[in-house]
Amino acid sequence: MPQTSLTYRTIVRVAAAAMPLFSLTSPRARAGHQGRRVAERHLSDWARRERDPVRPLAWFHASSVGEGLQAESVIEALRSLQPHLQFAFTHFSPSAEPLARRLRVDVSAYAPYDLPADIDAVLESLRPDLLVFSKLDLWPELATRAAARGVCVAIVAGTVSAGSGRLRWPACRILAPGYASVAAAGAVAEPDAERLIRLGVPRPAVRVLGDPRFDSVAARVRAIAADDPLLRFGQGAPTMVAGSTWPGDESALMAAFAAIRADRPDARLIVVPHEPTPGHLAGLEALAARAGLPRPVRLSEATGPVPLLAVDRVGVLAALYGAGSMAHVGGGFGRAGLHSVLEPAAWGLPVVFGPRWQESRDAALLRDAGAAVSVNGADEMRTTWETWLRDPAGSAAMGRRAREVVESGLGAARLSAEMLAQLTSSRPPRTSPSEGR
Repeated sequence: MPQTSLTYRTIVRVAAAAMPLFSLTSPRARAGHQGRRVAERHLSDWARRERDPVRPLAWFHASSVGEGLQAESVIEALRSLQPHLQFAFTHFSPSAEPLARRLRVDVSAYAPYDLPADIDAVLESLRPDLLVFSKLDLWPELATRAAARGVCVAIVAGTVSAGSGRLRWPACRILAPGYASVAAAGAVAEPDAERLIRLGVPRPAVRVLGDPRFDSVAARVRAIAADDPLLRFGQGAPTMVAGSTWPGDESALMAAFAAIRADRPDARLIVVPHEPTPGHLAGLEALAARAGLPRPVRLSEATGPVPLLAVDRVGVLAALYGAGSMAHVGGGFGRAGLHSVLEPAAWGLPVVFGPRWQESRDAALLRDAGAAVSVNGADEMRTTWETWLRDPAGSAAMGRRAREVVESGLGAARLSAEMLAQLTSSRPPRTSPSEGR
């Protein structure tokens, strides 16, 4: 059975020991560190109270929100196939906490640090039958030690970009034991399947099943009520909704919006920062002032549509895209990586994003379908925006093509759940303690 190396364990121990130092200057790091410190106790306490020894347990792990959304649709599909299962969900990023709280699972928490003692304690408490990693966030210690206990280890929504650092030495060598422990892996596309094999997943374990995030996003958009109060912020005027933005996105947006308003004073902009911290919102207000724009009204203070809305809450972006006529997706003007383009596409909006989109398969799909545009700066942003305002029929056609891209990707969640159901069905049935005596 594969085992992690001394090198990997040393790296994790050093990183865990250093985290309190990072926590001094980073609220996100502090929240994550605190969550991981109590994760083992939280999961063990739940197991003592509510773990049914007769029912199999499926443990899903996701790094952040995007991976969590991919896991969500698979969890729901697997629940419909095997309603007797119990479900645990863990995550790494603090941004996934709101998602974890709303998932239909029996217990959720941060994942503990990937250290032998912490991992053994959680495995002993939860006694999972199935361990599922979403996308690529596989923890080698957890994977290898779970497999050694007879737990079926799987990957869903397997995605490996061509430029992933995991493919390069020495990372590929250090992480290989974890990937070698995988019994089944559902890849999003054929190139991802080949790269999973390069990482060490056994070739017979890999199959191409598509991306379950399409199912998750479509279901989430369908669930938003037509009378959701957030939708009113786009009523009566053409509205650009800029989601998951960073300062680089906002700089281009503010400059473009200032030029747009000279000819179209009815145009509106809704900005949804990826991290709506007080400092970020203050920076957004300063950008607006330098561009000669009205002061952004914060969502918590707004009573109706305004020219420039700054969203100071998390968890509302999916609904706010529905208020838009067009969408900008953030991350493409910096190093954060392009965020999900699927939610605005599911609403049927034309999409624009910055120049760094090449690592996003979904962005490529939209561009190839003529449903999205990439721009290099404020001038190109303004030109695209003006084009959509002048030609609403053309922008609506782009939006329809965007929705068609999402609809063409539906069904992966069910296929992934069927793969997992085969793993749990192949295990011997559990017996209660009284039956075992």
